[in-house]
Amino acid sequence: MESSFSIFSTAILLFFILDPFGSVPLLLSILKNIDKKRHSKIIIREMLIGLAILIIFLFFGEQFLSLFHLETPAISLAGGIIFFVIALKMIFPSPGGGDLFATSKGDEPLVVPIAIPMIAGPGALATLLVLAKTNAEHTGGLFTALLLAWVLAVLVLLCSPQLYKILKDKGLKALERLMGMLLLMMSVQMFIDATRVLLPTF
Repeated sequence: MESSFSIFSTAILLFFILDPFGSVPLLLSILKNIDKKRHSKIIIREMLIGLAILIIFLFFGEQFLSLFHLETPAISLAGGIIFFVIALKMIFPSPGGGDLFATSKGDEPLVVPIAIPMIAGPGALATLLVLAKTNAEHTGGLFTALLLAWVLAVLVLLCSPQLYKILKDKGLKALERLMGMLLLMMSVQMFIDATRVLLPTF
């Protein structure tokens, strides 16, 4: 798997996991009672906090997994299952919950819920743990891929009001489900690759 590592494809994978299009309605709900002039500053601040958390998991993920003596095929299979579950949730989202994190007038969110769990959520953290373990000699490439995915996610969230006006709920849901379908195919491929590695050992 290491020989086929690609910064571009990894950045796309991380972008799918971050799922900024799916976060647009929730983000607008969180910021709806806050002065619009503050929106960009809040988004950038929270995204930077989320990035810091993701970077910590990227660089120390392998050490974390080593504590549990986890082998690469097991990590790949677990990653494939995680991506599969995330993809299913993107394709078949649960109804409701749009105003779950709505804030009161003038009350700015800090760390929760934008940085965590919207950006540095369980799926993104687990993904970085898997990637750090399965691509141990490509840490620099993983860091670059993470930055690329993060920058794209920042741009999407900064443009969230305009995106919502253009795409509306149905358009955003269609985009999220398309990303979910692509992630689903990636998860199946990960499962196939890990199975091929394991089969000769039986």
